[in-house]
Amino acid sequence: MTLTVTDSVRLISAWLICSRMNNSAMYPPVMAPQANMFVNVPGYEGTVPGGGFLPPPMPMEPVAPPQPSPENPEWSIPSLSEDEAREAFKKFVSSHICYSEDPVTQGVITSMEPFNTFRYRLETFTESRSTDWAHKPHEGEPADFYTQPAPRPWEVQATHPKHFSDHTEKIRVPYTSSVKECHTCHAAGTEQCKECSGSGKKACPMCNGAAKSDPACTHCNGTGKDRCTKCDGRGKKQCETCKGKCQLLTYIELKVEWKNHVEDHLVEQSCGLKSDKLRSVKGKELFKSSQNLVYPLLGFKPQAVSQASERLIKEHQTKYGKTSRILQQRQAVELIPITQVNYKWKDKSYVYYVYGNERKVSADDYPETCCCVIL
Repeated sequence: MTLTVTDSVRLISAWLICSRMNNSAMYPPVMAPQANMFVNVPGYEGTVPGGGFLPPPMPMEPVAPPQPSPENPEWSIPSLSEDEAREAFKKFVSSHICYSEDPVTQGVITSMEPFNTFRYRLETFTESRSTDWAHKPHEGEPADFYTQPAPRPWEVQATHPKHFSDHTEKIRVPYTSSVKECHTCHAAGTEQCKECSGSGKKACPMCNGAAKSDPACTHCNGTGKDRCTKCDGRGKKQCETCKGKCQLLTYIELKVEWKNHVEDHLVEQSCGLKSDKLRSVKGKELFKSSQNLVYPLLGFKPQAVSQASERLIKEHQTKYGKTSRILQQRQAVELIPITQVNYKWKDKSYVYYVYGNERKVSADDYPETCCCVIL
């Protein structure tokens, strides 16, 4: 059989049409970028999808020698008066709808005892860096890969926020960008509609796809099908990965995280107040110091504060110094006021605590409560 030029053109055209129709079969959707999308960038050879934290370089600045702690002055807090204790108690009871005011108005304070305690706080402000491959729809940006050597992760300029405040910044590393075909739609700009599986049709919502003919469903005329509203009946939608641009700009993304790590140590106090309650209150600030790296409070009284300082500083520098750069540390000592108030009501003894500069109250055994049911 001899084919004319016209017949050959027709056969080639038909083959191309079939190829386009079967494009989805030839190129199944890919949910993740292929490994060969990512090239090796000098200085980032270990960067793989998923990324990882990068150890900081050794500090260039000399570390200052440790300084002795200041002499302990006479640290004290004015005692709480009975009127102040009663007023704090009244405010506490009025904030509880199920508490009667009788123990406040009729109770008699028998004794008050201070149990002021020290709190040591250490803050370590760090900067950590991690890299990962990222991509976005290509919108005409130039691909600068290999035009210049890419700066190393810790050479990329990033402006840190105010000290001791958390912040995250993502930066596109210069000279790592390249343009690739979209791995989701294979440069088609569209992808199969997931709602209708590419058919452009969905079950009729009125007859639930039953396709009744006697009587016929007035919504679908007995076909049992309705146009898919997600893709407007086309069976395809704009590719979510490339937003219809067909190409992606791939690059190395540097994630810079500044984080303030805070840890407290409360010196043991024997009054019976739960330590967790003290975390939300403030005390009288006795000492505060901020340096690149702080040092233990040598000879600080009570000794428990000095020991906590030495332990926490060592733990922080070991824990955070390996994976991040310590930019600043701050340590402080507070004296938190705690007063145990003993009182009598209806010939029985009870106790409550007034604590913190805010004069919060804890009264676990409050004697006059009720169970309220709000309808």
